[in-house]
Amino acid sequence: MTPVDLRQLGDAELREHIAAELARTRQRSTALTDAVDEPDLVSQHSPLMSPLVWDYAHIANQEEIWLVRDVGGREAVRADIDSMYDAFQNARADRPSLPLLSPAQTRGYVGQVRQKVLEVLDRAPLNVNRLTRSGFAFGMVIQHEQQHDETMLATHQLRRSGPPLQAPPPAPPVAAGLAREVLIPAGPFTMGTSTEAWALDNERPAHQVQVGAFYLDTTPVTNGDYLRFLSDGGYDDRRWWSEPGWEYRQRAGLTAPLFWTRDADGSWWRRSFGTLLPVAENEPVVHVCLYEAQAYAAWAGRRLPTEAEWEKAARWDPASQRSRRYPWGDDDPTPERANLGQRHLRPAPAGSYPAGASPYGVHQLIGDVWEWTSSTFAGYPGFEVFPYPEYSRVFFGQDYYVLRGGSFGTDRAACRGTFRNWDFPIRRQIFAGFRTARDAELG
Repeated sequence: MTPVDLRQLGDAELREHIAAELARTRQRSTALTDAVDEPDLVSQHSPLMSPLVWDYAHIANQEEIWLVRDVGGREAVRADIDSMYDAFQNARADRPSLPLLSPAQTRGYVGQVRQKVLEVLDRAPLNVNRLTRSGFAFGMVIQHEQQHDETMLATHQLRRSGPPLQAPPPAPPVAAGLAREVLIPAGPFTMGTSTEAWALDNERPAHQVQVGAFYLDTTPVTNGDYLRFLSDGGYDDRRWWSEPGWEYRQRAGLTAPLFWTRDADGSWWRRSFGTLLPVAENEPVVHVCLYEAQAYAAWAGRRLPTEAEWEKAARWDPASQRSRRYPWGDDDPTPERANLGQRHLRPAPAGSYPAGASPYGVHQLIGDVWEWTSSTFAGYPGFEVFPYPEYSRVFFGQDYYVLRGGSFGTDRAACRGTFRNWDFPIRRQIFAGFRTARDAELG
């Protein structure tokens, strides 16, 4: 897909693009909530996650606050429910006890808000301030909804009742004979962006970063790789674990990636969206926390890449000496380049999507699995809160680690070479894997 430079679109073209993205995103949200019956919609399938019906109403509530009230300057649709659907006022574990809107009320509210939003989009002036420049507020809301769609997809993975989700499997890989690792030479590169119209505040501003030479895996670590760590007693060997990682491994009783089970004959199986499947050795490992990724890397004599290393490998083009939007260039993602958008419900085999490889020959940097990095979440030099501190700044510090690249459940609207995700190092329900690195000077 040719990139759409939102800054260059005329008023009518911009409104048409926003309307199409709003509709495409809502189609996904609706499908995720219509996929289960009412009991599963209102149930809490894990204390780590909200009931699906809460997420759906929260999506609409944020849309109402930012687009109906702020951009449109219109009266509230349901100001009385703002606090109930405020993620900062109500912890996930507590949300089922709230007097939530019923599924029917939620769907009515969602539809009512969207009708008002389309009226705002049709009539409100754009490019009059920073919030409306290039339709930023609409883009922010679209990305917010897609992020919650991925969260709802993770909830579907956790539920044990109702019909399973289904999707076709990824195609077999076409790349063969890949090197295990490639050298990323030392030198500066431009990290972050100051030009991507819908980039969020933590992606800004663009700035130069000096990165030393390092080697990086050409693909994410696979299930087969990880099985060798398991077979070698990796979960029981204190040598490979950090102090907090070992403490958490013992406390949580970790013995394998989340959703893995072993049968009597020693075969490993993985529960995937209500279906039990053999662990596919050629697929990237998924549902591991940062501590598990660190332990595997230590066992392999390697380490996790820093966030800057990951982004240089994903964006820097040594031929043109510039940072590109994606590993393959500036064009938008396509099915030939990356496993995104819930098109499949699992990572594609290692070596898939050679058309999406970076100039250095690194594959699957976008899609398949979120990749843990060794970096904690912080603002870039010159960071500026926009449009509210609760999106990024309140999470800065040592508690959260950065993940990059998106997963099979991430939509293209919420995934680019500069996009930053973050989570607690213990999180395993997210669609996270990793790849490893090593310093070039180590030989």
